[in-house]
Amino acid sequence: MKAFTYNRNLLRQSLAAAVVGIALGAAPLAHAQETIKLTVAAGHPPIFLWVKHLKESLMATVDAELAKTGKYKIAWTEAYGGTLAKIGSELETMEQGISDMGIVATVFQSAKLPLNNVTYFVPYGPADANVVTSAIDKVQARPELTAEWSKYNLVYLAGFAIDNYGLATNFPITKMEDLNGKKIGGAGPNLAWLKNTGAVGVQGSLNTFYNDIKTGVYDGAVAFITSAVPAKLFEVAPHFTVMDMGAMYAGAVAINKSRWDKLPDEVKAAFRKGAATYKEAYLKEQTARISAATEAWTKAGGKITKLPAAEQVRLVKAIPNPTADWIKQAGPAAKAVLAEYMNSVRETGFKFPRDFDKE
Repeated sequence: MKAFTYNRNLLRQSLAAAVVGIALGAAPLAHAQETIKLTVAAGHPPIFLWVKHLKESLMATVDAELAKTGKYKIAWTEAYGGTLAKIGSELETMEQGISDMGIVATVFQSAKLPLNNVTYFVPYGPADANVVTSAIDKVQARPELTAEWSKYNLVYLAGFAIDNYGLATNFPITKMEDLNGKKIGGAGPNLAWLKNTGAVGVQGSLNTFYNDIKTGVYDGAVAFITSAVPAKLFEVAPHFTVMDMGAMYAGAVAINKSRWDKLPDEVKAAFRKGAATYKEAYLKEQTARISAATEAWTKAGGKITKLPAAEQVRLVKAIPNPTADWIKQAGPAAKAVLAEYMNSVRETGFKFPRDFDKE
């Protein structure tokens, strides 16, 4: 009887130990962290805000959100400044899965993402990037825009608008005639802003403006002050003329759709919050940078002048309606997208100097 009792107690102890062992063994499995590898690419270097805030805002927020549960962790591989995706090829790099996420400079994708380029065909719009971003958010909600991204196996996460465009030149501008025969570099659609003004538009980008102006390929560039300063254009094109060509939606953070569809819901939620943080942080720093960049330009020896209002009116009236060709290219949805964008801006109280959508 004693032996039986002893064995029974031993059995109970063994079973208890087994239960504890199972519990202890199961704990690590229940909290095992899954590592997700993602490659992030951008054609521009991190000196530009839309790249800078990929890491500082979007990725940092994703990391912080996922750390709350510890179930998932992103192993980021970063490739900026054209090391993996050149400017204008980011879409193709992401579409093919060579990169998973990054910046798509939509301004260089007017053929593939025409609806995304609506603001570039409405020059002389609001100078405030916050107004443009808010209007574009409404446009991006349209199914036609979602389809445009999906066509290239991409998912739109967050857009960014650059500040008020002007001209950085190696000659002063006080009237439209000063542009006669002058070669001006520009990216894609913004070359249409120069038609019938006397200037000759030449394709270029922020990565080439400095050397192209320095070597005489062109005499200036369509630029915005927060990019002109880090690109040091004041050294080769010291005259910055505030033309009020407007702030423009120029690109977006996107992610490969096949990759996105496989992400757990928790990770997707973290990315959505990261995208919202990206947009907010970007606009906040951009606003602060405008005044700082203006001061830096003049401190470096550059000159900033504002084009007289009468001359701006002459320029606006001189150019052919840019939306006419865009509507033909962008397809049936273009008119509705154009109207939604311009009406969204008008709701803020802004009055366009020319109603391109009503011509």
